[in-house]
Amino acid sequence: MDSQRIRQPALAGKVMSAAEAATFFHNGMTIGLSGFTRAGDAKAMPRALADRAAQEELHFTVITGASLGNGSDGLMAEAGLLARRLPFQVDPTLRRKINAGEVMFIDQHLSETAEQLRSGTPSRIDIAVIEAAAITEEGIVPTMSVGNSASFVEQARQIVIELNTSVPLALEGLHDIYLPAARPAREPIPLTVADQRIGSTTIPFDPAKVVAIVLTQTPDSPSSVLPPDDETRAIAGHVIHFLECEVEAGRLPHTLAPLQAGIGTIANAVLHGLVESPFRNLVMYSEVLQDSAIDLLDSGQLAFASASSITLSQDKYAHFLANIDRYRDKVVLRPQEISNHPELVRRLGIIGLNTALEFDLYGNVNSTHVGGTHMMNGIGGSGDFARNGQISIFVSKSVAKDGAISSVVPMVSHVDHSEHDVDVLVTEWGLADLRGLAPRERAVKVIEQCCHPDYRAQLRDYFERACQAGGHTPHLLGEAFSWHQHYARHRTMRLAAARRLGAAARALRTAMRPSPRPDAPPPAWLPSWYR
Repeated sequence: MDSQRIRQPALAGKVMSAAEAATFFHNGMTIGLSGFTRAGDAKAMPRALADRAAQEELHFTVITGASLGNGSDGLMAEAGLLARRLPFQVDPTLRRKINAGEVMFIDQHLSETAEQLRSGTPSRIDIAVIEAAAITEEGIVPTMSVGNSASFVEQARQIVIELNTSVPLALEGLHDIYLPAARPAREPIPLTVADQRIGSTTIPFDPAKVVAIVLTQTPDSPSSVLPPDDETRAIAGHVIHFLECEVEAGRLPHTLAPLQAGIGTIANAVLHGLVESPFRNLVMYSEVLQDSAIDLLDSGQLAFASASSITLSQDKYAHFLANIDRYRDKVVLRPQEISNHPELVRRLGIIGLNTALEFDLYGNVNSTHVGGTHMMNGIGGSGDFARNGQISIFVSKSVAKDGAISSVVPMVSHVDHSEHDVDVLVTEWGLADLRGLAPRERAVKVIEQCCHPDYRAQLRDYFERACQAGGHTPHLLGEAFSWHQHYARHRTMRLAAARRLGAAARALRTAMRPSPRPDAPPPAWLPSWYR
């Protein structure tokens, strides 16, 4: 083994296969896996544990930083390994099992996981599995994410290190590992600007805890974000114009404030739009860096980027690693409880940009639940930035499913971010600045600026009738979720179309009714709606 990868000779004897390392895991354990949004995730051990689960009963509580790559979550879910999973996921197989009630999923603010683990909830980490570029005399060098890895290493009884030789040793020095001290004597986190370093470049660890070192060569899964389209470019245009107005009004400097952008196609496209903007010397303080961040670094508009992970498309991943020396003084990766810490988000004055599944008249946002009941991915870090940021922006396309679903509804079917945490809403049709507005004023802005034209009259009608019923936040409780109910029944939120379908169904039932004698009672076997 290359001595540059393992610089503690006493650990060289711990190298073994993933199958051998899997024997340290026992039923009922709580496992901490490295990985944050497909970056820096443990790759060999999830597969080895799934193989072992085929031979014996094996169920775990699995905690990560965020989502895993290489299909690991789906693999473990299909094998029945996951009894409990937190705090975030994006895998379709795992999602199906979560919504079927087969996996207990805890949807959690990403800044909270490490803090709760310090308090012993849900339980102490039995084994931490950490992907590393190298093991130095001082500690573990993470790869393309930090996530919760440092907290897992600190708290775990045992450690398995996946040494990934596909990543360059040049990653060493990219990380800034700092963990808050235990309460009640905790000091303020000493970070006042985004490009400040306050910790060490490696994760400190106790070598006696290391039970196995597993060699891997598997790269991170590529990002699945799509390129900008007409709608996302329009959204980007509205956001950039809003920021230009904030600068003109003197509320932001020409360099703006540190930017945060959630994972996903829309947020990535909005950031990509900044390449054509007049802003220079920008700074990011985010949880994830996507392709757009690398483009902004390359264009010179982004001066520095702080995050917890780097999640890139295949080509951009290769480009970043090949030019790591050029990015070293412009990028830093931190533990997620630092990248997402409410104290720092408030102190730095973050502009948060996150994605909504749907939002309502008054600014409440649903980021997680389809139809109010079915988990999509999870809240992730959006709540950390929305509640504490200087400006909280949520973006969404105005419709989904070819226009059958409106993303702007009378009342969201699930609330992740209440109206109190939301400042700005944006769709391809426009931007609603909700700051300083009462609920009735907010509703007018949302309808006229954000709602798709096909749904505006429908939403106006609801709001006008709700206002007649009165209230500070007018609602018709019997109709608040009627759009979702219509979609569930008729696969469209267009009420007129749903009514036409209903009328056609009633006509069909009438045509199918038998013609009894005028004086004969209807047959007892007929359903009540036929009688």
